[in-house]
Amino acid sequence: MPFTPSVAAAVMRTPFEQLALFGAPSGGEILLVLLVILLLFGSKNLPGMARTLGKTLESFRRAAREVSDEIMHADADEPHVPPKLPHAVPREGEEEGKDEAPS
Repeated sequence: MPFTPSVAAAVMRTPFEQLALFGAPSGGEILLVLLVILLLFGSKNLPGMARTLGKTLESFRRAAREVSDEIMHADADEPHVPPKLPHAVPREGEEEGKDEAPS
């Protein structure tokens, strides 16, 4: 089989492209995962675990929102101060404060 660009494209895939070939999990796969979780942790522990996970996610979202707001309002809190320009050092023979162009 000759080496063609289409064969090269099929051979050289990034890891993300290779992972994307599997696709999203279907309904049956999700049910299987939920059944395994139920068997591992038991029905009595699942509500507490879900509650803890929900609180953790909410606190993470709140912290992310606070950081985002802090970044967005950082410019509004500080007054704009123009940068100080260095003072011009007069050359030898020139007077300080003289802004006239040489004639």
